[in-house]
Amino acid sequence: MQYLRHPDEFSAMVRVYLAKKNPQSTSLSDDWKYCYDMLGKVSRSFAAVIQNLGDELRDSICVFYLVLRALDTIEDDTTLDMAIKIPWMENFGTAVMCPEEFTFDCGFGDERLLLQNFRRVLVCFHSLKKEYQEIILDITERMSSGMREFFGKRITTMDDYNLYCHYVAGLVGVGLSKMFATSRLEDASYANMDSIANSMGLFLQKVNIIRDYLEDYNDKRYFWPDEIWKQYATDFGDFTDVKNSQQAVACLNHLVTDALSHATDCIAYLAGLRAPRNFNFCAIPQVMAMATLAEIYDNPRVFTSVVKIRRGLTAKMMLDVQDNGMQALCGWFEHYATAIAAKAKRRTDPGASAALSAATAVIDACRSHTRKGCDGVVSRFAAAVGLVSVVVIGASAFFKPPMALLAQ
Repeated sequence: MQYLRHPDEFSAMVRVYLAKKNPQSTSLSDDWKYCYDMLGKVSRSFAAVIQNLGDELRDSICVFYLVLRALDTIEDDTTLDMAIKIPWMENFGTAVMCPEEFTFDCGFGDERLLLQNFRRVLVCFHSLKKEYQEIILDITERMSSGMREFFGKRITTMDDYNLYCHYVAGLVGVGLSKMFATSRLEDASYANMDSIANSMGLFLQKVNIIRDYLEDYNDKRYFWPDEIWKQYATDFGDFTDVKNSQQAVACLNHLVTDALSHATDCIAYLAGLRAPRNFNFCAIPQVMAMATLAEIYDNPRVFTSVVKIRRGLTAKMMLDVQDNGMQALCGWFEHYATAIAAKAKRRTDPGASAALSAATAVIDACRSHTRKGCDGVVSRFAAAVGLVSVVVIGASAFFKPPMALLAQ
């Protein structure tokens, strides 16, 4: 029925389906075929979003993801004794550089298979250019250290929250930016753009953390910072009681406003990308996150069900961004910031003015870039070079373990 109400979304879904392609080539070695096959098993959404990158970046980012996923699998296995887990994580970087020492075996399902056969991934890792290997190893070791820092530690303050998101998502943005610069497809300045690259990761990660309140609460995982939610409740589970809906929504909006503060950095980062394939790889998850943020703002359903944007709308936005570049991204960001602002104007609580200010800043940034002819940064005809990928809203972050939320 939803496609009868939104026929343009149905046509977008058809176009995406018809344009799907397998990034693999018959010339790939068995180990590379294994990597792409495993990538599709442990994260179909991420496998889709990288498929149209150029060969060099696609291969490097595929391995980057699988290495981080393997690290995450060790961290995520709650059956592992800490006396085993911590040394494994401490030695993970060494094992990556010395495949014969990689003997870790834990996790469940496809993630366990990934670890059991990880030497095949490491064969591909060692075939990458040295510059990419160094980036992957550096980010992996920094992430491992950060994950270990949060073992058994509550996310108490906003500083904890931002640091945690930096370790599990911001560092991914930093690593990707360095890869872009290394490829020479982007300006060399991206190698040192850590601050706004971090914001790219934080924006995606915080949207996931906010959206997934109910799932995480049911799994006894707590990522909302005490400093915020304790202003609205005495127990983290109080928000699931409809009697506390008003306070729950106020807390939700507080966190949405914080996440929205990263959006202007995201716009600045994306505006500087000059390679259409890189732009689409980065921009599509950001647009989906912005749409999700508008959907969950002031929405009590976050505490009773899973809130998602329609798949047809996802396809429509994805294709618009691919066809029209930065102009489309600015249009969607402004559209959803305006929706948040309209909801904030209807509220009377103190947090509403902060939300309105954050939304207005995004609208102003979008209009500023539009006036500059921002679609010139990325060709309006990016789709002509085959940039069609299937993205679902879960693609906005890398993993999501119990104590270190790395995306999915």
